[in-house]
Amino acid sequence: MNADPPPHVAVSGLTVTGNDGTPIVADLSFAIARGEVLALIGESGSGKTTAALALMGYARPGCRIASGGVRVGETEMLGLGRRALAEFRGQRVSYVAQSAAAAFNPAQRILAQVIEPALVHGTMTRRAAEEKARGLFRVLALPDPEGIGDRFPHQVSGGQLQRLMAAMALINGPALVILDEPSTALDVTTQIEVLRAFKHAVREQGTTALYVSHDLPVVAQLADRVVVLRGGRMQEEAGIARLLAAPEHPYTRSLLAAAAPAPQSPPAVAADAPPLLQVTDLTAGYGGVTAAGVPRVPVLHDLSFAIAKGSALGVIGESGCGKSTLALVVAGLLPLARGEIRLDGALLPARVQDRTPAQLRAVQIVFQMADVALNPASSVAASLSRPLRFYHDLRGAAARRRVAELLDMVRLSPGLAARFPDELSGGQKQRVNLARALAAEPALLLCDEVTSALDTVVGAAVLDLLAELRRELGIAIMFISHDLSTVRAICEQVMILYAGRRVELGGRAALRRRPMHPYTDLLLSSVPELRPGWLEGISFTHLAEAAGGLMPADAQLPCPFFRRCAVHIPGTCDVLLPPHRVLGKGSEILCQRTEAELLDMQQTASAPA
Repeated sequence: MNADPPPHVAVSGLTVTGNDGTPIVADLSFAIARGEVLALIGESGSGKTTAALALMGYARPGCRIASGGVRVGETEMLGLGRRALAEFRGQRVSYVAQSAAAAFNPAQRILAQVIEPALVHGTMTRRAAEEKARGLFRVLALPDPEGIGDRFPHQVSGGQLQRLMAAMALINGPALVILDEPSTALDVTTQIEVLRAFKHAVREQGTTALYVSHDLPVVAQLADRVVVLRGGRMQEEAGIARLLAAPEHPYTRSLLAAAAPAPQSPPAVAADAPPLLQVTDLTAGYGGVTAAGVPRVPVLHDLSFAIAKGSALGVIGESGCGKSTLALVVAGLLPLARGEIRLDGALLPARVQDRTPAQLRAVQIVFQMADVALNPASSVAASLSRPLRFYHDLRGAAARRRVAELLDMVRLSPGLAARFPDELSGGQKQRVNLARALAAEPALLLCDEVTSALDTVVGAAVLDLLAELRRELGIAIMFISHDLSTVRAICEQVMILYAGRRVELGGRAALRRRPMHPYTDLLLSSVPELRPGWLEGISFTHLAEAAGGLMPADAQLPCPFFRRCAVHIPGTCDVLLPPHRVLGKGSEILCQRTEAELLDMQQTASAPA
C-alpha cells in the first residue's frame, strides 16, 4: 500500500513571542497539502497574521520567532540565512496583503510592478514575464488583459487592484501563497468578483494557499480546511463542511454566531414622532459649485430622507456611491450645494463653522478608522476630556469622573484612561472613538463603517453596544456600511444608494421581500452565505457582466445603473429619468419597471435551474 505523500507545507511547534517573551503564537502545528487552501480564522489579536508572516520566516518589529519549524516543499524556512530567505520569499512564498492600494507605487505603471518579482529574482526574461502577467490577468478575469498593465494604480478600481496584486504574487509560480484578508475592505459586489477570480486562479494554477480571515462566509467559499486560533493557540482544526455543520469548540461556535448577527430589538418610537433629521433634495460634491449651483464633481443627487428620534437608518451601497460623503455633509464638514437639512425642525447651516454649539453637540460623527481619528500623541483621557471641556465646560475632578463613566458606558476599564492609542486593540480604539462622540451627549450619531475594520466577534459587541445606547439614551443613528447583514441587524429603515442616488428606501423587513430595485436585488444576491459551494451554485446572470468585469456606474445616464442592469429597457432607461414608485411592501424605488414586471423577472431569475 502506498504511503500518503508528505504535506507540501508543514508547520510544527511554531512559537512567536514579543521581545519581552510574551507568546503571541504558541506551539502551533498544522499541514497543508499541495493545491489545498487552509484558512486561519479568529478575532483580532488571535495571532492569525503573526502566524502567516512566520510562514515567510518573518516576524514584525518587537517580535521574534522563538522556536518551531516551517517547511515549504523540501526547504526548512527557519533554517535559511538572510540572503537565502529573501530569495525564497520572492520565488517560492508570496504574500497578498489586505490593502492593495498601499502595496502599489502610484508613480509606476501596473505591468512594471506586477513583473518586478520575476525580474528581481531572474526567473524569466522581461518579455516572458509580461506574457505570463497578461495570462494571469485573463485567469483573474480582469478587463482588457492586454492593456490594463499600461495604466497607473489610480486608474483601476479597488477590486481590480486587489486582483492585480494577486497576479504579482503568482508571477513566479510560488509553492505557497498567503492571502491576508484580501477582500475585507471591499463592498459585497466587488468582493464576489474578487473571490471568484481568486478561486479560479488558485484552482487553475494548482496553488497551495493560506487564507487569513475573520469573515466565515468568505472562508466557506475558498477554504478546504480551517484552523481556529485564539490567543495564539489552536482551538480547533477541521474540514470546512464539518466545521460549519458541527463545530466542536465553544469558541468556534461563538465565531459562527457572530457571523450572522440577529436583528436587534429597536426602542419604542411613536408612529407620529416628528423627524429628528429631515434631509430634502440634497445635492453635494467636491471641487466648488458652478454657476448653475451644482458641484464640479457631483457625488450626491437630490437625496431626501428622514430619521426619527431614537431610530436607526442604515445607508448601504458600493464603494464610491456617496455614503461617507453624505455623513460629511450632515456633519457640516462638507457644505451641500443644494437642498436643506433640518434638525428638530430648525434649518441646519451647511458649514460646520456656522453652526451653534448646541447644533455641533447634537450631531456627532464616528469615523471608520479609529487609528486615524484618534490623536496618537493624546491619552484616552485627554481625547475624551476635550469634548467635555468644549461642550460642557467640565474640568478637573468632574471631567475625570465623566471620563470614567464614558469608558464604562462603552464597556472599557477606567484603567485604560492613561493609555495611548498604540497600546489598545482595534476594538478598544473603536470604543474610545465612540465614547468621544458620546461625550458631547448627541441626539444623532453618524456611524461611518464603524465595524468594517473589526472582526466579527468585536463587531458584534459594538453592535450590541449601539443598540443598548439607543435604548438607554434615545440616540438616533445613521449607520453607514456595505455590510447588509450588519445593517439589517441594527437598523429599522434602510436606504440604498447607487452613484449618489437613492434607488430604494424601506423597512428592513421589506428589504427581504421581492420585488425590489434591480440594484438592491444585486446587492442581496451578492452577500456570501455561510455554506460551502454557494459561490459556485449562485447564478450571476443578473450581474450583467461585460468583458470579464462589472460595468461601472454611468452618472451621465438618467439611470446610472443602466449598463449593469439585466432588466433595463433600451431607449427608455437610458433616455428618461426613472419615476418614483411606492411598492406594495412599503418600499420606495426609482425604476422604469412596474412592480408586476420586477416581481415576475426577479422570481424567474431566482428559480432553481
